[in-house]
Amino acid sequence: MTASLAPAAAGTAPMTLHWSPRSPYVRKVMIAATELGLQDRIRIVRTVTGGTTPHLELMKINPLGKIPTLELADGTVLYDSPVILEYLDTLHDGPKLFPAAWPERMVALRRHALGQGMLDAALLLLGEGFRPAERQSEPHKALWLLKLRTAVPALEQEAEALAASGFTIGHLAIGVALAYLDFRFDHLQWRDGHKKLAAWHATFNARPSVQANLPVDDR
Repeated sequence: MTASLAPAAAGTAPMTLHWSPRSPYVRKVMIAATELGLQDRIRIVRTVTGGTTPHLELMKINPLGKIPTLELADGTVLYDSPVILEYLDTLHDGPKLFPAAWPERMVALRRHALGQGMLDAALLLLGEGFRPAERQSEPHKALWLLKLRTAVPALEQEAEALAASGFTIGHLAIGVALAYLDFRFDHLQWRDGHKKLAAWHATFNARPSVQANLPVDDR
């Protein structure tokens, strides 16, 4: 039987995070852990996934073989990033990434869904680019690119509200998604014509937790 995930049961036991310095999903977890003061309780293990080569050892604890995967001291395994983030949010007494009250919780979850969806589209677009040119799907690439280009102006309309509200899971996901565009798709120049969003993202990038967990392309 899986042990309870209640904070009291978790205590201060160490956790193991299967990690990569270039994964934006992992970066969300690491930024959150730093924000919440939990980084010293997490041991990171470099885990290479993706492509067409399965990580058979990781699949023994996470059948999907994906990162981030978090192992708790009692043997419980959590995946993927939204589940891990919600668990980490139970381990501290400060302001919560997941607001308890509505409509604040609804807004935070919607913003997280948008940021997560941007990352999903960006990763698909990136992965398609690694395929041989003759096997790439131009309609799919155009669709994923359209989603990214539609999301940015939508966020421009929400930038003032982002700046005026407390830091939540929504801010985290959107901030990491825009940073991933800088990391992998700088040619898109998403800041052009989106001054309010660019100004908000500058404040996100300045957070110590964000600076402590910068993406690195270690291929």
